[in-house]
Amino acid sequence: MTEALVVFVRAIISFFSLLIFARLLGKEQISQLTFFDYVNGITIGSIAATITTDLSSRAWPHWVGLLTWVALSYLMEIITMKSRYAAKFLEGEPTILIMNGKIMENVMRKMKLRAADVMELLRNRGVFDLNQVDFAILEPNGQLSVLRKPEHLPVTPKDMNIPVQPSGISTELIYDGIIFEENLRQMGKDRKWLMEQLNMHGISSAEEVFYASLNSDGSLYIDEYDDHIKKVTDIGDFKGPF
Repeated sequence: MTEALVVFVRAIISFFSLLIFARLLGKEQISQLTFFDYVNGITIGSIAATITTDLSSRAWPHWVGLLTWVALSYLMEIITMKSRYAAKFLEGEPTILIMNGKIMENVMRKMKLRAADVMELLRNRGVFDLNQVDFAILEPNGQLSVLRKPEHLPVTPKDMNIPVQPSGISTELIYDGIIFEENLRQMGKDRKWLMEQLNMHGISSAEEVFYASLNSDGSLYIDEYDDHIKKVTDIGDFKGPF
């Protein structure tokens, strides 16, 4: 009975401590949290849970640990608000994954992303065809912002009463220079047809292609390793220390 009472009192202390600290640290939606914020929140919650249930030790050392984590988190928020250098280092900045319709392979490797990861993020944004994408930007919180090409903006066909055909879902034909024969067969195509399409785009070998996909409406998307982009757009608001 005594232990239950101790847990009850500790739970009340932990609950209101978290409530006060959460108000102090401010409000952010889950989708806006960076990975560090997410891990930091889990750690603070774990310490609060330990205060409640760990009866083998006194509560005050855990509470000091909780207070320290919250104080450091609050300090980091102030620093990132005051210093763009710190914000760039601690929170990161947006990164362009697709520019002018071209996949930035080097950026994807740096971000440890696969083409399948990018396609999943695009589908979550309602985009199933890479031919529709002008720019795709990976935000610091892991969300993908997509700018469609002008001709694929959603309001134009309906407002002008233009009949459109369903575009369907694209199928990977080439990834990292490797042809997917099974996917070709499923789409009713063969290697000869694929090579003819590549030759029409001035590509002599599949090894020159980073990613290629075919939509059910017959539109083919091809991204070469050499994107021929002379100047890569930097959307960061500040150069920072690196």
